Amino acid sequence: MNTIPRLNFAHLPTPIEELPRLSDLLAGPRILVKRDDQTGLAFGGNKTRKLEFLVAEAQTQGARTLISGGALQSNHCRQTAAAAAKYGLDCVLVLNGEMPDKPSANLLLDQLFGAEVIAIPDRKERDRVLQETFDKAVTDGRKPYLVPYGGSSPTGALGYAFAMEELMKQKPCEGSQPSQGCPDYIIFGTSSGGTHAGLVLGQRVFGFKGKVLGISIDESEEWLKSHVSKLASDASERLGERIEFESAEVLANADYCKAGYGVLTEAEREAVNLFAKYEGLLLDPVYTGRAAAGMIDLIRKGFFKKDETILFWHTGGQPALFAEKYVNKV
Repeated sequence: MNTIPRLNFAHLPTPIEELPRLSDLLAGPRILVKRDDQTGLAFGGNKTRKLEFLVAEAQTQGARTLISGGALQSNHCRQTAAAAAKYGLDCVLVLNGEMPDKPSANLLLDQLFGAEVIAIPDRKERDRVLQETFDKAVTDGRKPYLVPYGGSSPTGALGYAFAMEELMKQKPCEGSQPSQGCPDYIIFGTSSGGTHAGLVLGQRVFGFKGKVLGISIDESEEWLKSHVSKLASDASERLGERIEFESAEVLANADYCKAGYGVLTEAEREAVNLFAKYEGLLLDPVYTGRAAAGMIDLIRKGFFKKDETILFWHTGGQPALFAEKYVNKV
């Protein structure tokens, strides 16, 4: 396996916990949670694992500025801004949404970390403005490194390939098969595809025998299968010989994203409340709330067998609970 530049600032390994009260309430399979909301950087989250590789790559290229984009309350951008601050880099964020009079939650944290924020009302303009921002930074001699949306590049996906290796060394896995305690299913929210692709790659490389099922936050099943399989294939080249993944190998469910990105429905509201009330565990309203809502619905529909084990991979995002947009809706 190739040696890949990597920084080590995430708090790893993240713990795995049982959710017995939620399991009892739903009268379904055993539920575990992998706490990637505890990765440490700026309230943690899944992007921290990706940024260990992305910032290392930026450093090897001599970058002085990290540039990225996302929604106004982007968890990815919050962690990118924190990583830039930690390593003495400038940070420019192109965020779609109306800039509030009083920034809150992730947006407030972006500013605390010293990021320059460019707000654009129309999401359709984000790609163009992001590229223009990058090009201007090049012209100005700021030596920019473009961090892709969600950290979802072949380099960023490596964070979750190695997260799968981490999982396989933890209890209840530790060399066991699914029927002996290792999860039968891993459930998580998927959108830009980097976490999904990394887990699919790690599943193959490190021998996870269960199923990796992404609950879509905003993309179609067809797009996810195509995009994630290609991203996993491209990421595999960083490790050594290329592995060609087919779209049929990617499991995705897009039944729960019809309301649209960031639109809080009763399903997300119920999921956030159930995790809080029965396990003292906070989800966010956009990503983990939607993924958990999908998991809960699938349990109620009997998708999983009662003697199976589900691992819900908590990808963080709780600062969004304190955004003005959501605080009165949960």
